[in-house]
This record gives sequence, structure tokens and C-alpha cells, in this order.
Amino acid sequence: MFREFKKFAVQGNVLDLAIGVIIGGAFGKIVTSLVNDIIMPPIGLLLAKVDFGNLYINLSDRHYASLAEAKAAGAPTLNYGQFLNNVLDFLIVSFIIFLAVRQINRFHRREEEAPTTKQCQFCISEIPLKATRCPNCTSNLSE
Repeated sequence: MFREFKKFAVQGNVLDLAIGVIIGGAFGKIVTSLVNDIIMPPIGLLLAKVDFGNLYINLSDRHYASLAEAKAAGAPTLNYGQFLNNVLDFLIVSFIIFLAVRQINRFHRREEEAPTTKQCQFCISEIPLKATRCPNCTSNLSE
């Protein structure tokens, strides 16, 4: 059983997946920092100095000055500001993944779309790429 697991664990796909998960986790932290520390503060400044991370709806009947104070008191809250930050995180990550997959698909299409035929310069018929004589008009094809 240990040998089978070792064989499974060192297969290329499993290692690629593990590396992708690790890099994805680190990339997620970078995007979260980008959203929380760089994108949202200027947006909050434009919208009357609002800190999106501190936006919440208090579900208790007691008033709290901040989200941190409400959390410290154990009050139930709907943290829609943090939700907005997480939605923006998701949109940025998914857009970057979309761009990466799109680029990878372009490379695959170029490889797949390599021509296999050419046109005979005399009779304009489709012939194999490596042909030296046209099977239709029997002309010698010069490269």
C-alpha cells in the first residue's frame, strides 16, 4: 500500500497540482492584500472616507462604534464590507485565471492549426505539404 501511494504521489500530475495549489494560495494572499491595502482605500476615500472592511450591520439592539468592538462583545453582525472585499478578490483572481487560460488555449490552437496541406501553384488544388509533384496536374512543385 505504501509503494502504491508513493507511486501515486510522485506522478507528474499530482506534483503539478500540489505546486499549483501552493502558488494559488500565495497568489490569493497577494490579491487580498492588493484589494484591502491598495484598491479599496482610494475607493473608500472617494466615497466619503468609508473603510469597506469596517462596514457592517449590527443585529443586536446595542450600539457599537466599530466592527472590532462589536466582534469583541460577541454581537451578531452582517459584515457586508468584508464580503465586498472578498467579492473583489474573487473577481480579480478569476479574471487573471481567465487571461492565463485564454493565453494557454491560444498556444494550443497554434500548435494544432499547423498546416498539413498547401496549394498547387499551377492548378490551385489542395495537396499534402511535403508533396514535390501535384497528383492532379502532375506539375513539379518548386519550393
